[in-house]
Parts: sequence; structure tokens; C-alpha cells
Amino acid sequence: MRHASVADADRPDLPDLTAEQKRWAFGAAGLFILSIGFLGYALSNGVLVAFAIGWVALQIFGYVGSLKRGNGDFAHPLFKTQVMLHAAALGLLVMVMTRALGG
Repeated sequence: MRHASVADADRPDLPDLTAEQKRWAFGAAGLFILSIGFLGYALSNGVLVAFAIGWVALQIFGYVGSLKRGNGDFAHPLFKTQVMLHAAALGLLVMVMTRALGG
């Protein structure tokens, strides 16, 4: 028999995430970590600083807003759209950086 700890008493019983929800949440987290890394690169080198700051801010507001409207569902179409939007932004960033570096 498992004894309930203080931490368990403060947390409501939450349902487990489905595999699809885990995939979309992992994708969003990966894109967010990449944008934070790019923000560090941009600030240290002084390039594309406005884009880097804006990208992080858009992700924060976009993910929070879509999760609120989707009732916390990571597999909600609005959240999926946010992830794909930021994946497209990453693709554009890669193309710009490749072109700028003479590739």
C-alpha cells in the first residue's frame, strides 16, 4: 500500500497523456529550446536580435493561448498549428542563415 505524501495531496489526479499529446508537447518543447538557444546566439553576436526576441515571445504567447483555448489538450488543432507555425519559422531561419553564411 502506497502512502500519500504532502506533494500528492496538493496535486489533483490528472489523466495520462496520450502518445499523440506527448509527441506534440515534445515538438513544442524542442522548438522552444531551440529558440532560446538562438536567442543566446543572437545576443552574443548581435545578429537578428529582434527576430530572436520576437520568436521567443510569440512562442510563449502562442502556446499559452492555444492551450487555454484548447482546454490544455496538446493534440488540439490550435496547438498543432502553433507548433507547425514555429517549425516553419525555424525553416525560414535556417534558410536565412544558410544564405548569409554563403551556402
